[in-house]
Amino acid sequence: MSDPAAPETVPFDGVICFGGVDWWYHNRGHYDIQMMREFSARIPVIYVNSIGMRAPRVSEGAMFFRRVIRKLKSLRQGLVRVRENFCVYSPATLPGGGQGPVAAAFARKALSFQVRLAARRCGIRRPLVWVACPPAATVIDDLKPARLVYQRTDRFENFKGVDAERIGSFDRLLKNRSDLVLFCSRELYDNEKNDCRAAAFVDHGVDYERFEAAGIAADERGAEPDDVAHIPRPRVGFVGGIDVHTFDPPLFIEIARGLPDVQFIMVGGSTMDEGWYPLPNVHFLGQRPYQQVADYMAACDVLIMPWNKSEWIQACNPVKMKEYLAVGRPVVSTYFREIEYYKEHIAVATDGPSFVAAIRHAIDHPGAAAARRERVKRHTWTAKAESVWNRLVEDKI
Repeated sequence: MSDPAAPETVPFDGVICFGGVDWWYHNRGHYDIQMMREFSARIPVIYVNSIGMRAPRVSEGAMFFRRVIRKLKSLRQGLVRVRENFCVYSPATLPGGGQGPVAAAFARKALSFQVRLAARRCGIRRPLVWVACPPAATVIDDLKPARLVYQRTDRFENFKGVDAERIGSFDRLLKNRSDLVLFCSRELYDNEKNDCRAAAFVDHGVDYERFEAAGIAADERGAEPDDVAHIPRPRVGFVGGIDVHTFDPPLFIEIARGLPDVQFIMVGGSTMDEGWYPLPNVHFLGQRPYQQVADYMAACDVLIMPWNKSEWIQACNPVKMKEYLAVGRPVVSTYFREIEYYKEHIAVATDGPSFVAAIRHAIDHPGAAAARRERVKRHTWTAKAESVWNRLVEDKI
């Protein structure tokens, strides 16, 4: 971002961001984390790890215990300064915000007290409150924000297992109260902008230099992670969360079965049941640090997005789309509206056979990496954050 505005012209002295993910165990390429990284170049930022939209259920089996264990590990971190002007905080909260009015009131007071105390430790007294997790709406009044931003990056009420009515009520409140509602999906923006006091379409950015460099290093020097080097080519990669509300397991298995001579590299956390990918040409490597994500993308010949057909997906704008293009690899995906703006660089498949055919074609005819990179070159996170900052500081809301 460019030179900071003079302090007296900025209505806030720091940012309290209620994140949609947890810094300690989720991918750090998400919209809220990247925006906060950019904002921290100007003012102090405290990133509050996700307070959750639903309570974990014992019926989830092993996933329940994994969720609980990783949240407990996050809570043990407390308040941590991860870089200059950027702190990460894990407050103690009741799962799902507490059940019943008494528990909910206690949870609200406990959360607001913890966050206000942490913010003061970071020198923040007139906060810009940035909400990427709708249940944070309950503590807005307690925090007395100088500016309020609501990050409407997904249809949160369609998230699997949430109380849709409760999350929907938070969504309506935030649209009504926020000084600015940020949409990164044109589908959501077009349908909901009139429900907001002020709305803007600012889509995902990309850490362009990082992903471009990884693609070039792989092309010119054959650089690739050690745990991929032994896997023969051609390689098709998916990098990101493998989750039941976005991923299409039957479609993916059909694709992998249809390409037995192709190796599928899967990098990311998963909420699927054990053994969901029973094929010898599928290699699940698990989650990797954000700093290594570009290298895994670059180690593949084709990158894919085999999404399901849910309402969540149709309103999405995945971060990985621009990352894939910045690396320079051919991309094959199922359809979602946002892909219309990049379709000259992304092959769209409608079912298993067409997905298989598109991958075969991409392997044989990869096309120009430079053209794909050029398409997203100006979509940096710095540029995206700059546009939001100017809108907030110059009262263009």
